[in-house]
Amino acid sequence: MIEARLWKPLKDGAVQCRLCNHYCMIPPGERGQCGVRENQEGTLYSLNYGKVAAINLDPVEKKPLYHFQPGSMTFSFATMGCNLACTFCQNWSLSQPPRDGAAIRGQEATPEGLVAEAVRSGAASISYTYSEPTIFFELMQDTAKLAHAQGLKNIMVSNGFMTRECLEALGSDIDAINVDLKCFTEEFYKDISGARLGPVLENLKQIKHELKWWLEVTTLLIPGKNDSPEELDRLTDFLAGEIGTDTPWHISRFHPDYRMTDAPPTSGDSLAMAYDMGKAKGLEYVYIGNMPGSNRQDTICPGCGRELINRSGFSARVQGIKDGKCQACGRTIHGVDLG
Repeated sequence: MIEARLWKPLKDGAVQCRLCNHYCMIPPGERGQCGVRENQEGTLYSLNYGKVAAINLDPVEKKPLYHFQPGSMTFSFATMGCNLACTFCQNWSLSQPPRDGAAIRGQEATPEGLVAEAVRSGAASISYTYSEPTIFFELMQDTAKLAHAQGLKNIMVSNGFMTRECLEALGSDIDAINVDLKCFTEEFYKDISGARLGPVLENLKQIKHELKWWLEVTTLLIPGKNDSPEELDRLTDFLAGEIGTDTPWHISRFHPDYRMTDAPPTSGDSLAMAYDMGKAKGLEYVYIGNMPGSNRQDTICPGCGRELINRSGFSARVQGIKDGKCQACGRTIHGVDLG
């Protein structure tokens, strides 16, 4: 436990957390919505610092990041906790217990130890993932600075609900991010995730155009919840017009989990409709994930149609890219360290 960052004192010993867009007002002895930041006698503390609850060496494609050091391994970890309450959460046993008052579990770890293990593993990067890295901001920030000093890249996998202050505090410490754009309606964010759409859209623009982190976006397509043609039309308009057609969009298949067991798995037809809509809007890199047998995971040159990165499961084979360009037609293939 350490004193938290990004908060301010209020009257009568209360504090305001300024880490995410809930901007929780926390009285003495209480915790914020994430369940891992507590006001102790007028000072906000991070309760999950150094308590790593999940740790693995993953292919970077699993994040998913398809245009960032393809074929490399990333050292991935998380603490417990999340600032959202998605009823369909597939990592709910890691993300949700602190919100319900459960103990914050995890093995003791230091930023120095995590970076040393990442170097020993041969990873090219460290990923802050699995739960929501915003809520273990202090551990992420300390680790990221040390990781850069050792030549490692830093990756966030996030719901994108952090504050502008949080993004600016991370600044150049982060190299790439995958943001889960859950839907394109305020109703879904409020009723199903306990959050708001507006701040996520603003953060996507800041990440892409101001911070210039490498950005990829994922949308989990849930039947009857966020998969109508009208909603997908607005979502793809936003990605193409406000974020950029060079931004990879991952459309992921839903399967029933946690507190959303009434919706069926996403159909192949629904995934194909979203894929076709994204391509029709000019998105150059659209992918279908979590769908066995799908052939829409490979990277195809937007200029000549040549297959440039072949993917099978989470493995990737780069072919025909040199200095970031298609060797067949010379078209720029957007990304980081593609070949």
